[in-house]
Amino acid sequence: MKLNFPDLELRPPLFYNWDISIRFELGMDYNFENHSYLEGVYKRAIDLFKSIHSPNDNMYIVVDVNHFGNHPSFSRKINVFSKYVKEKAVLYKLHKHTIPYIFPEDDENGTYRTDRFMLKCKTSDFKFIPLIKAICNQDMGVRPGISHRIYFINMDKNTIFHIYDDRGCDLLAAAPETIRDIYEEYNEWILDYDRNEIDNAFKKS
Repeated sequence: MKLNFPDLELRPPLFYNWDISIRFELGMDYNFENHSYLEGVYKRAIDLFKSIHSPNDNMYIVVDVNHFGNHPSFSRKINVFSKYVKEKAVLYKLHKHTIPYIFPEDDENGTYRTDRFMLKCKTSDFKFIPLIKAICNQDMGVRPGISHRIYFINMDKNTIFHIYDDRGCDLLAAAPETIRDIYEEYNEWILDYDRNEIDNAFKKS
């Protein structure tokens, strides 16, 4: 992170804090009663993930668990990972450290904390399709759902992928050429509100 994303804080909104980034729109139809809405969200999120990550890519999966005076146990929060790894032995690579609350502006008394869990693995070590669906479900009242923020940091491609909810996701890269193909292939999925800024980042010199 320090080498490839200097001065970047791993907290939302990532897109607005890094120049080489794309914000994609995942949810298109806001009729939440229509199951096809979520199917569309899943498809976009999964297609983007597959386009970025190869099976043998080395990565960190980072999960931020916020607590507000309560102290969740390590064993309880390890379930975020255990449901989605293919081999339990991978969990021996799971580490946790506690950092100040990632939104200090919302913590006037300085009592909140964020537990940051990090799992070093390969893309092929975990069941990314059900994990991505659970992330997209977080605000939809659909189970299973994961409300914690999850970041996929690809160490081979030097990218960060973050689905912030069913509405959209951010893709960051250390160099524009790394994700130019994705920018071009999935250009129609780019959030129009930020399109000009994104296009400027990928203009060829």
